[in-house]
Amino acid sequence: MSSVSANPTGRKPYHHGALHSALIEASIALARVGGPDRVILREAARAAGVSHSAAYRHFADRDALLAEVSRFARHELAAEMRRRVARAKGPGQRLRAVGTAYIDFALSEPGLFRTAFTSHPATSPVADQDRADVGSPGDGADPFEILSDVLDQCQAAGLLDPHRRPGAEIATWSAVHGLAGLLLDGPLPRTPAGIKFARRQVLELIERGLLNGA
Repeated sequence: MSSVSANPTGRKPYHHGALHSALIEASIALARVGGPDRVILREAARAAGVSHSAAYRHFADRDALLAEVSRFARHELAAEMRRRVARAKGPGQRLRAVGTAYIDFALSEPGLFRTAFTSHPATSPVADQDRADVGSPGDGADPFEILSDVLDQCQAAGLLDPHRRPGAEIATWSAVHGLAGLLLDGPLPRTPAGIKFARRQVLELIERGLLNGA
């Protein structure tokens, strides 16, 4: 029997696990282009070359698929943050590296950035101050965990007063996320000089507000 007669629809033959991955990969590609609004089961199935009904065997609804793509986007953002942190020398520079990576990722991957926090579990804004071992900065798999680790390093190095530590993630994250949104959607200018200036203003504001002697 020829391959055409065995598969008259012309669709790609997937085994169970491969189709699940193919749908996620197709959805990631859609998110890169158009953000979370483009992550639709029917479009993902079409891109993967399978029927709409086949997609529903792997994902109960669009929200389930979007959660997978959102998780991937956060992983990519976290990976970029870890790379920047690894190159920085000292806790203070690591804090700036975290913010720079966050903003740069938003500008280079706007679709994934907008998708990253579309489907996200609740995050506690209060860091665990009783941890005896701070650990290496950037070990976390989530952007919030990486930021928390770096702030802990700043406290351990004497750059961040303990009374300023609780909730420091909120101020830092809000500042860089807000700037990222203003650069992506306006009205702040997107010229290289404008981005550099705005990023420096926000990061210096964070440092002056949190770090001793900044």
